[in-house]
Amino acid sequence: MFKIPLAEIKEKIVSSGKLTLQDLDVKIKVKINELSGLISEEGAAHIIANELGIELINQNRDKLKIKEIYMGMKNVSAVAKVVKKFEIREFAKGENKGKVANLIVGDETGTLRLVLWNDQTKPFEKLNEEDIILIKDAYVKENNGSRELHLGERGELVINPSGEKIERVRQGSAFERKTIGELKDGIDNVELLGTVVQVFDPRFFEVCPQCAKRVNLSQCEVHGTVNPALSYVLNLVFDDGTGTIRSVFWKNQTSHLLARSDEEMGKYKENPALFESVKTDLLGEQFKLMGRVKRNEMFDRLEFNVQLVEKANPAEEIKRLEK
Repeated sequence: MFKIPLAEIKEKIVSSGKLTLQDLDVKIKVKINELSGLISEEGAAHIIANELGIELINQNRDKLKIKEIYMGMKNVSAVAKVVKKFEIREFAKGENKGKVANLIVGDETGTLRLVLWNDQTKPFEKLNEEDIILIKDAYVKENNGSRELHLGERGELVINPSGEKIERVRQGSAFERKTIGELKDGIDNVELLGTVVQVFDPRFFEVCPQCAKRVNLSQCEVHGTVNPALSYVLNLVFDDGTGTIRSVFWKNQTSHLLARSDEEMGKYKENPALFESVKTDLLGEQFKLMGRVKRNEMFDRLEFNVQLVEKANPAEEIKRLEK
């Protein structure tokens, strides 16, 4: 079953005219009770849509819109505009080296991250922001609650294909500016503007270089014995004047925040005292964070899982206020 956000499932059911939102919420609760609480709200909504004959996904479309791309999909084709390019990063797989490139791409329905591996990164240097690309034979993975589009083995990237146009990328729906005081559990596509008020030491762990899953004693549950790669996560407290929230930066986001290579991060693992100056430099800095809100059940608090991070642009914010 594809992972479709509950809000979108509800929207599709209500727009069919077969149920009002109030009736749908009642039916979801009834369905969960019928199944003794062994199903989520999303699962119950899926079942109700199926019972009503409502098609949640049109899999026969040649090219999907970004909003129609859900976690778990395979053989995806889509046309998108390049919104942002990140630097190609190199990593080690045992004695071999690999490359990975990340792009933010979008259309009039939203944006997501496109990931290119090894030989797939060859067309990356030719790509420019604002280029149109045709993505063929891709699959969708979940990375810390976010969608990522990866090219399959037979995947292909066509730059500025003939006849394809995207006049506008709907970034507003992709990341909506909110204040920390407004945040609630489960909200996706949130943009925050604020200041770093506390920084914690990064936590390091080993992962499989092929699938990025955590390993134990060099053993990956998928690939067996591997030469582990280093990964890390950084937490900081973010303040926007309406409140504070603990913000979680996984490896890629930490790299963008700190502008540090894997080799430099490895030095902080060996000598944590070196990171003290980095913490001091971050305090008081303003950033724009984009991501999703999630409740940490262990500590009973809201946390912000960062998907994108940018240095705050005062001129841009002034224009925003003038509008």
